[in-house]
Amino acid sequence: MPSVKNIDSVKELTVKLEKAKAVYFTDYLGLDVVSVTKLRKNFVEKDVEFTVAKNTLIKLAAKELGISGVDEFLKGPTALAFSYDEPTDPAKVIKEFLKDFDKPSVKGMIFDGEIFASDQFDRVANLPSKEQLLSKLVGMLNSPMSKLSSTLGGSVSGLLGTLTQLESKKGS
Repeated sequence: MPSVKNIDSVKELTVKLEKAKAVYFTDYLGLDVVSVTKLRKNFVEKDVEFTVAKNTLIKLAAKELGISGVDEFLKGPTALAFSYDEPTDPAKVIKEFLKDFDKPSVKGMIFDGEIFASDQFDRVANLPSKEQLLSKLVGMLNSPMSKLSSTLGGSVSGLLGTLTQLESKKGS
């Protein structure tokens, strides 16, 4: 018979898995307390929740939501990084953290409902953020309008200059 604590943990994991835009399955074993604390601090700065959970409880929560394909990520100790806003934030934090440390290693991830193996981590970590993509879009939309405005403005001022010259010739 499962304990009340485990039942509550499965419910909590189920809610987190359902709400998250991205979930990163990591192996944190080998990090000392100071390193884990630094990693957690980096995650908190990006509004990412980092939690350690038992693999069997993660499997039960995933099964309850109908998520399949995560069993291969659940070997050995597992910590989960949940992102509720920006799906690439955990990847960016982990990538930056890996410059100084050799862990956590990413076992796999759920990114906007799609399951990716660890070999796709670099691709995801290098994706631009939502704000970067929006600023690129605005720049792309703004460029043709600026060119049109300067072209029309140049034609009008050229016409005005020609009319002014014509008037001065006729007036003299």
